[in-house]
Amino acid sequence: MSDSLHTHKPEAGHDHSHKLQPVQKHSHDGHGDSCCSSKAAAPSLIKLSETPTAGARLSSFRIEAMDCPTEQTLIQNKLGKLSGVQQLEFNLINRVLGVTHDLPSTMPIIDAIKSLGMHAEPMEQGVEAPASSPVPAKKPWWPLALSGVGALAAEFIHFTDAAPNWVVAVIALISILSGGLSTYKKGWIALKNLNLNINALMSIAVTGAILIGQWPEAAMVMFLFTVAELIEARSLDRARNAIGGLMQMAPEQATVQQADGSWVAQPVKNIELGARVRVRPGERIGLDGEVLSGNSTIDQAPITGESLPVEKTIGDKVFAGTINQSGSLEYTVTAAANNSTLARIIHAVEQAQGARAPTQRFVDAFSKIYTPAVFILALAVAVIPPLFMDALWFDWIYRALVLLVVACPCALVISTPVTIVSGLAAAARKGILIKGGVYLEHGHKLDYLALDKTGTLTHGKPVQTDYLSLDPTADGIAPAIAAALAGRSDHPVSLAIANAAVVDNQRAPLTVDNFEALAGRGVRGEINGELYHLGNHRLVEDLGLCSPALEEKLFALEKQGKSVVLLLDKSGPLALFAVADTVKASSREAIRQLHELGIKTLMLTGDNVHTAQVIAAHVGIDQAQGDLLPTEKLQAIEALYAQGHRVGMVGDGINDAPALARAEIGFAMAAAGTDTAIETADVALMDDDLRKIPAFISLSRQTSNILKQNIALALVIKAIFLGVTFAGIATMWMAVFADMGVSLLVVFNGLRLLRK
Repeated sequence: MSDSLHTHKPEAGHDHSHKLQPVQKHSHDGHGDSCCSSKAAAPSLIKLSETPTAGARLSSFRIEAMDCPTEQTLIQNKLGKLSGVQQLEFNLINRVLGVTHDLPSTMPIIDAIKSLGMHAEPMEQGVEAPASSPVPAKKPWWPLALSGVGALAAEFIHFTDAAPNWVVAVIALISILSGGLSTYKKGWIALKNLNLNINALMSIAVTGAILIGQWPEAAMVMFLFTVAELIEARSLDRARNAIGGLMQMAPEQATVQQADGSWVAQPVKNIELGARVRVRPGERIGLDGEVLSGNSTIDQAPITGESLPVEKTIGDKVFAGTINQSGSLEYTVTAAANNSTLARIIHAVEQAQGARAPTQRFVDAFSKIYTPAVFILALAVAVIPPLFMDALWFDWIYRALVLLVVACPCALVISTPVTIVSGLAAAARKGILIKGGVYLEHGHKLDYLALDKTGTLTHGKPVQTDYLSLDPTADGIAPAIAAALAGRSDHPVSLAIANAAVVDNQRAPLTVDNFEALAGRGVRGEINGELYHLGNHRLVEDLGLCSPALEEKLFALEKQGKSVVLLLDKSGPLALFAVADTVKASSREAIRQLHELGIKTLMLTGDNVHTAQVIAAHVGIDQAQGDLLPTEKLQAIEALYAQGHRVGMVGDGINDAPALARAEIGFAMAAAGTDTAIETADVALMDDDLRKIPAFISLSRQTSNILKQNIALALVIKAIFLGVTFAGIATMWMAVFADMGVSLLVVFNGLRLLRK
């Protein structure tokens, strides 16, 4: 928040951080023509029509088989040809497809998806279901086991020459059909739709091996691919479940007071706003609310990442998914189950992956060119040497098939999303809500951090420390006038004055007319027909009412780190109020950690220069600038950019918005329970602990390192095996080990971010 008095009086429970504005929005391109077998990916919006019809509606479908850009591309191409479909929204994490269309029925959509070998289950009321909806069942293990036994048997019989070739062929065929039918089916669908994904390439490779008589190799390749695909899918589910598991923290039922005063357990999804809910010691809180009675300590780690329980009493906020530790509490529900802070965090993390990180965008674009190029290269390897170099057809066709397997960019493509998803989930566990992979990846580039003072470095709950009458004729009424004006603002300094000034409980509150906020300076309004101003040193100078004697008094208090506010009428200053804020215990430690990371710090505050310097010296900040208007905070950020720095900005209020918008990454403080802060901040710290920023930067650096490691690992191993393939040394099953082995390595490397 800006460190000067400002605008309106908030409603009860209102949080200042809701005024943050987004830094930028990144379009969801939705194009991920990768060849990975499974991938935790992004909600992507695909517009098929620039002018939606008036009667268009949104239908949502759950598609169990849709968890990879491979399926997304197939569905997008198929539905893109369907007349009446105007927009597609893919949420691959939840396997949900949203279709905006003006079709009279959803059956054409369901049938189109069915033709791709997938089942679309309508999720809306009133949408007809297909005649037969297969129930998803756990796949039996025996076909894969049979495939493995068959592949090993075929290899053994072929090696020992213990049986005729037709016996080897039959055993290998049984192995391929029992373990690879789904791969063949997906591959055939992909080829029909002119999509060269991993299933298409593997189907071509195995079929080619069969045609040249390499039955044992074909069986072993299909079995190894199926096993590797299964392990990879389970590994990626860990990243997906790291986010989805958050929702399970909220209980399914809560104890609600009925109209007759009795208490009954009800499903949280059916509890209405305003209901009175009781939570016992040891229970999880089911819904967001405000405490009506009782005192307790609550473990808020699932929401804010705080390591220590937080004391809660009447009027305090509680959040769904947190744990009540000691006393019994009763609270009124302030948000429905699907709109709780926990639900918004999960939704925000899911949406965050729609803004593809730069590395991911590069890799996806690379794979769209690379995969067809590999196919063309393999075709050339199979044909050119035999035709023009008198080489053996068998040898070079075999090498081409090996090349198809080993050169697939699966590991390269899958390395970025699983790392980004793991990083986003790891941050959410720590109470750091990152609004996109782009911010997670850019965080390691920051070398300068600008910070607001009030509510960021300090608690933002100052108290009045000094009162000095400057006009004896107004001594009796000045505190009441100041309280009336300050009471119309939600700034912590004004609230301190309002609380301290009303000392005469018998005095009726004064009415303020024509109230107006003066950004960065203070407020003004009319009381009993007289115009009064309440504001900082800058306001006094702007009004031309400052004097050397007054400045001497101001400087004496400002040097003590106090904020000074003056009450003025048209004739001059009537009274002086000094307010002091307290520095958060975590601020000094946070600044020290930032310096250890090589990040320089700058305080930008609307408070006076002396106060800024005192606070900056206390917490160890490198530079401090005071008496700043919102536009001047923006200019300070621009000046750092002009010097070649990469700048982040930390704030929690409306007057920080221009600087937050210009900064590379805008950090919102204490965003828990605040709808708009969670929705619009680039990085939202769910509590007011500034140490989460160095934690974010460290996580960003670790993520960046893992991305580089994965890309280097994938490219180097691919290059080595391509050389081995051209030399004629590599076999097809070795190629599968190389390709899928690298894929598993990059997945496991990315999942390291989920470790505590």
